[in-house]
Amino acid sequence: MSNDSLTEETPAANPTAMRRILPGGMVERGGCPFDPPPGLVERRGKGAVQPLPLLNGAEAWLVTGFDEARTVLADPRFSADRMRHREATSLQPHEVEALKAGTLPQGPAIETREDGFFVFMDPPEHTRIRRLLTGQFTVRRMKALESRVTDIAVEHIEAMKAAGDHADLVPAFALPLPSLVICELLGVDYADRAEFQERTAISLNSNTPPEERAKAGAELYAFMQGLVAAKRAEPGDDLLSGLIHEAEPPLTDGRLVDIALVLLGAGHETTANMLGLGTFALLENPGQLDALRADPSLIDNAVEELLRYLSIIQLGVSRVTTEPVTLGGVDIPAGATVVVATPEVNRDPQHWPDPDRLDVLRPRTSHLAFGHGVHQCLGQQLARVEMQIGLRELITRLPGLRLAVPADQVPLRNEMLIFGVHSLPVAWS
Repeated sequence: MSNDSLTEETPAANPTAMRRILPGGMVERGGCPFDPPPGLVERRGKGAVQPLPLLNGAEAWLVTGFDEARTVLADPRFSADRMRHREATSLQPHEVEALKAGTLPQGPAIETREDGFFVFMDPPEHTRIRRLLTGQFTVRRMKALESRVTDIAVEHIEAMKAAGDHADLVPAFALPLPSLVICELLGVDYADRAEFQERTAISLNSNTPPEERAKAGAELYAFMQGLVAAKRAEPGDDLLSGLIHEAEPPLTDGRLVDIALVLLGAGHETTANMLGLGTFALLENPGQLDALRADPSLIDNAVEELLRYLSIIQLGVSRVTTEPVTLGGVDIPAGATVVVATPEVNRDPQHWPDPDRLDVLRPRTSHLAFGHGVHQCLGQQLARVEMQIGLRELITRLPGLRLAVPADQVPLRNEMLIFGVHSLPVAWS
């Protein structure tokens, strides 16, 4: 992406960069693909807030307690601004030494941010963009999208059935469904959707060679620039047109492109991986799948339980303290990086009995799969709808749905901080 504040080598832009400096076993899943990584499981019972040594020589703080995580995500003393506050996860070894010596420069003294990467902003800059976006996620628009989600899901399932009795669920269903929903949300023309989907798939695929991924990312950025220009000239009934023509003062083209890219990343990769991994989890828990087949009305509850149980955003939620903070009885200095371990947070035994068990009948409770506080996911209701409809249609329209390969042959996205499956070969009767 052509934005100086978010280069390919920063963890914010390239999750594999952050993965390289984490201790072993903190990301890669172990024997059960649905359980937290072994390095997290080993830390259970050792405190809700723990030191986290990093491979670059720096130290961060790991949060595994539910209440403590909510505090980190809601307390303004924990900053999300990665431009103004240097994170330990982004430092080179020589910068770590400078940090320890007290000679590491802080982030630039910027009066006002001009980019649109609002997920890495604090109030008041974050507040304005968040308020504008909230105004675009209207009940009417979400209802219209719900109908389109059903149409898209049914269309792709019927195409799978027409092609035979087996398919790879990831490219045939899990990836295109959220991609086409984002097209609807942003107002991408039908004629351009194939190009949009192709560029998105390549730029978000960690298996793609870096040079191809960078090329696709640049092309996607240019595509978004063209889309913004088109919506300025001829607005439609879509979110991007609303941001362009209703914001006061107006948003710049650069900021609009950034916002669109954030929405794409947040709304596509996470939902696609939840659809693939969620189906895998149900197929590997046949009692839970049978309960859904017997009573499809349980699907809403099942989605919440899958979001809690799988927690695919692993160690990618982090903040920097702007002053000394005491959290969970632990004193954390100013300028420290705090990492929220969502898979462990969402299995805190203080909040869920038998938290390591998938139970679609579990009473619905709050979880942190969509975050918390001012940065809580804007599109969480749309993501829920995509999962509810997608899983429901798969279960009801593909009788006898099952894995087409042994479970240990399903390739996992262990190299990424957003967990999932690269492919999911399935068959049906």
